[in-house]
Amino acid sequence: MSDTPRALLVGAGGMGKTWGRNLRDNADAATLAGWVDLRPGAAGEAAEELGLPGVATGTDFAQLLADVRPDFVIDVTIPEAHRDITITALNAGVPVLGEKPMAHSMEAAREMVAASEKSGKLYMVSQSRRYDARLHAYRALIEQIGAVGILNADFYLAPHFGGFRDEMDNVLLLDMAIHTFDAARYLLGDTAPVSVYCEEFNPSWSWYKGDACATALFEMADSVRFTYRGSWCAEGLTSSWECDWRTVGAMGTAKWDGHAAPVVQTVAAPDGFNSKLSEPETAEVAKGIPGGIAGSLRDFVNALATGQTPMGECHDNIKSLAMVFAAIESAATGKRVPIVL
Repeated sequence: MSDTPRALLVGAGGMGKTWGRNLRDNADAATLAGWVDLRPGAAGEAAEELGLPGVATGTDFAQLLADVRPDFVIDVTIPEAHRDITITALNAGVPVLGEKPMAHSMEAAREMVAASEKSGKLYMVSQSRRYDARLHAYRALIEQIGAVGILNADFYLAPHFGGFRDEMDNVLLLDMAIHTFDAARYLLGDTAPVSVYCEEFNPSWSWYKGDACATALFEMADSVRFTYRGSWCAEGLTSSWECDWRTVGAMGTAKWDGHAAPVVQTVAAPDGFNSKLSEPETAEVAKGIPGGIAGSLRDFVNALATGQTPMGECHDNIKSLAMVFAAIESAATGKRVPIVL
C-alpha cells in the first residue's frame, strides 16, 4: 500500500458527496481514486462539482473495484445495500469503511462480520459521533464517579426532513438511535448490552408515518441501567443532537448537555443526611482533534497502517446494532428482549 491509501467511494447521494468532501479536505490521509453510483453520470457529476479531477467513475461496483484496485472501499449506500458491497469488497481482499448502520438486519450484519474474519481484512463502521472531543472528555469524568449504576440520555428534536424518513417504520430507532446507543456503550467502556424493554409511539401531531418517539430501558453489563428517551417530533426547547446525558455512580454524578463541556460533582465526605460534595468540575475538552467523519477516516487509515483496532470495528459495532434491533423487537412484542449477538 502506498503512503497515501487510495479509496473507492460507493454512493454519490447527499452523504456520498459529504464523504467526497471529506476525502478532498483530508488528502494527506487518503485520496479518492474511484467513485461509483448506480445512477449513470451521478458519480462523475459529483466529482466535478467537488473539484476532484482524475477520479475513475462508473455504475458497476465490481468492475470499478477490479479496474481501480483501491486500498480500501468507503460504502455510503443505503443500508439494504451494505451487505453486498461490503462482502464483495472483503472477498476481493479490500478493507471496508462503511456508513452506519452496519446493515438492515442482524443476519446480514453477522454475514459481514464473518466475511471480515474469513478475509482477514478490516471492516469498520463510521460511528462519527465517537470522534467528538466532548464525548471523550465526558467519559474521562465518568471515571471519577466510581462504579456506575445509571446512564440516562434524552433526545428531543423536531427535524422536518421530508423524503424517505417521513415514510420509514421505526424511524427514530432505526435511523438515529444507533448514535446514542453506540455512545452509551462507549461511555460505559464499550460494554456489552444484556436486554431491553422498549415502547415506540407516535403523537397525534407527528408528521412521520412510523413511530417517531421511543422510551427504552437497557440492562448493560455489570447490571448498569441505560435509559433512552427520544422524540423526533418535539417542538421547542430541543436537546442537542448529541443528547442530554446524566451518569450516576457510587461517588457522584457526571452530566453533559451535548453543547457545553461536561460537568462532574463527586462525594467529598459521606457524612450526615446528605453527603458533603465537591464543587462541580468542568472538563477540559481537547482542541484541534479531527471530529465527525474526518475522525472516522483518520482512525481507519491509522488502523490500516498500524494494525491497531479502530473504534467502530465490526466485532464491536455489531453490539450497538443489536441494541437497535432488540429495541424494535421489544416494542413490537411488548416484552423484554435479551440481546443476542
